[in-house]
Amino acid sequence: MLIVRTPVRVSFAGGGTDFPSYYEEHGGMVLSTTIDKYFYTVLTEREDRQTQIISSDLKTLETCEQIEKMKFQGSDFEIPFAVLRHLRCEVGVNLFLASEVPPGTGLGSSAAVCVNILKTLSVFLGQDLSEEDLAETAFHIARTILKKPVGKQDEYAVALGGMNVLKFHRDGVDVEPLRLPEELLLDLEQNLMLFFTGNSRDSYEILQEQDRSTQQREHVVVESLTKLKELVLPMRDALLSADLDEFAGLLDRGWMIKKRISGRISNARIDRIYEVAKSRGALGGKIAGAGGGGFLLLCCEREKQAKVREGLAEFGLKEMTFHFDSGGARVVYDDPFFDLDSRRGMRWTFTPTLEATHGT
Repeated sequence: MLIVRTPVRVSFAGGGTDFPSYYEEHGGMVLSTTIDKYFYTVLTEREDRQTQIISSDLKTLETCEQIEKMKFQGSDFEIPFAVLRHLRCEVGVNLFLASEVPPGTGLGSSAAVCVNILKTLSVFLGQDLSEEDLAETAFHIARTILKKPVGKQDEYAVALGGMNVLKFHRDGVDVEPLRLPEELLLDLEQNLMLFFTGNSRDSYEILQEQDRSTQQREHVVVESLTKLKELVLPMRDALLSADLDEFAGLLDRGWMIKKRISGRISNARIDRIYEVAKSRGALGGKIAGAGGGGFLLLCCEREKQAKVREGLAEFGLKEMTFHFDSGGARVVYDDPFFDLDSRRGMRWTFTPTLEATHGT
């Protein structure tokens, strides 16, 4: 049995500049962190040559054979099928998939799914990939095989884990880990709040529109992305100097800029929710991910958080508590006994102890 988990991420600034349509010409930059909400894959080996995929979230089961001939784009299992095809993995395994965060919430869950399944199968096949290889391969699967309008930040964020400044350019990705003192990390963590707006959405339409506008060099979109990128280093410096008020102000400025990219990134309800949060004491925030729904991230001093919760409860919003995660995709359990024993643990071999040998 092999169990692998991968965290989701929260992006603070620079989202959208991780698309090839932007960074290949202008260079991109993102500041993000991973949190302790995970996607899990549990792999067990089968005696036949079938691959069975079971999802706890979708409450469904699929058995796939002859993966090379399958048409799976748009299906509930398009990501695991695409990973299996990319790895040419026609082996007998059960894959049980489970997530602590629903899809379409702006926390990079699709990338976490792809990176996690890729990590699981590559370890199982003895092809354990580096963090960079995991991220690049997952990006290739999403962008090239599944034809999704995605950037690279999510794959790198969840594969690496921790808080990082990610710099994107034609020749690759540079990673600058942000190693803050534990006391400051705790302070930041306690000043951040995540609320589910109640809308899970398909972000690909918004991202496709943004990608197309960037390719066509639409001035407002390119200018807005550049301004978002220019917030990353000041935000990093605010964190390094423990200036959380400045950090929150930059979050607020970034949200105002981001809304200029597309009219679908926000709406009247989200704008009203954000206004109420600020009137109750939040210093800044943003909708996580592409926008349009999902999670609302807020930065608020602890003594004012009760009033913010009270105000947002009127909209039916639920808060999700979290902690930062310092790791990325990782194996949390690997016991080959289940794979080597065809009876799956029903046969045991006992070795007598020294005491038993001497009759004591």
